[in-house]
Formats: sequence, C-alpha cells, structure tokens
Amino acid sequence: MIELRNLSKSYRTRFGRKVVARDINFTFPTGESVALIGGNGAGKSTMLKMIAGTLRPDHGEVISDGTISWPVGFAGSFHGDLTGAQNVKFCARIYGVDTEEMLDFTKSFSELGAHFHLPVRTYSSGMKSRLAFAMSMAIPFDTYLVDEVTAVGDASFRKKSEEILMERLQHSGAIVVSHSMEQLARLCTSGVVLSNGWLFHYPQVEKAIEHHRYNMQGKRPPWLA
Repeated sequence: MIELRNLSKSYRTRFGRKVVARDINFTFPTGESVALIGGNGAGKSTMLKMIAGTLRPDHGEVISDGTISWPVGFAGSFHGDLTGAQNVKFCARIYGVDTEEMLDFTKSFSELGAHFHLPVRTYSSGMKSRLAFAMSMAIPFDTYLVDEVTAVGDASFRKKSEEILMERLQHSGAIVVSHSMEQLARLCTSGVVLSNGWLFHYPQVEKAIEHHRYNMQGKRPPWLA
C-alpha cells in the first residue's frame, strides 16, 4: 500500500510557479500495476521521486507498508570512480540481498561484458541505463517505480526488459510512467492522470488513457464537464 496524504509540491520556473500536486489524497491499490499518465511537464517524474523518498514534498507525506524501488533505471546515484561491479556490491549491501547473486544477474542481464569491471564514469548514458535497469530487476521490491525505462537500448534489449518487468509484476505492484500508451495498456491494469496538480484515478487503464488523449487535444473529458 502506498498512500499520498495531503501531498503538495510546486517549484519555480522561468515561466512562473509550476504546481505538481495540490493537496492530493490517494492510495495506490496494493499489488496492482498503475499507469501514471500526464503531458510533458505535468510532474510525473517528480511524483515518482516523492514516492521513492528521494524528493521531499512541500507539504504532506507518502506512507507505505512495503518496499519501494528507486525509479527503475535511474542512473544518477552511481559512483563514477567505482566499476559497475563495485556499484552493484555496494547496492547489494545497502538492500541486504545476496551479493554474488546480484552480481551474476546484473552482469548477465546488462550485457556490458568487460565494461562491467571498468569505472562507471567511462560508460555511455545507454550503458549506465542498462546497468541501472539490471540492478533494479535484481532486487525483489513490493512496488516498482518505472520511468520510461524500457526505452533503453536496441530493440532486442527493450523486448527483454519489458519481458522481465512483466515477470516481476506477476508478484509485485508498480507505478509506471511511459509516453507509449500501448506499453501502458500492456503493463498496467489501472491508471491515474496527473493534470494541473490534480490526480484522477480510473480502475481501467483504458479510461485513463482516454482522459489523457482529451487533455492532449486541449479538451476536458466529457464526464468531467
């Protein structure tokens, strides 16, 4: 269970103040894959970071009774002078998982070859993303936070990434951000639309996608008129 309680967040931009959350109260369904949908700049990634605990809200709180992943594929927290393998070992100790199992899985899945034992600062952005995704999938979380992660790599790697993510979602919940409505329809059962700081929940993901498409046309969904 993940509960947003009186959650508020805004920040300044050169165009004025941007509101991401306006005193939101909402509980994500336990064990369910939920699409988080919104236009560019709606605050989807900011919302994921607040849920992950890496960004503080202005007001309110996020409450959970299970384990939550960092945003899957997030590569911003690597230590650049450590090798990929050393970063994995550090992460395994932090999360209390078997180090050798995590090393074996991450090396195999990321397909980094000899680069796995080179400093991460020598990696391309794509290589960092592959390492980050593999590390995320190596740890069993109750809820995975997923932000455009399966867009990484070539077609073969993207297919493999989505397949293992769907396998993990057989036993865990997720909050998924993607610009691909087709992918959200495949991965998720329900959806929430983030728009102007408000959150609209739909038990069927197709209805959330329909709401989003009205928003993209600059129209208000007729059922909210």
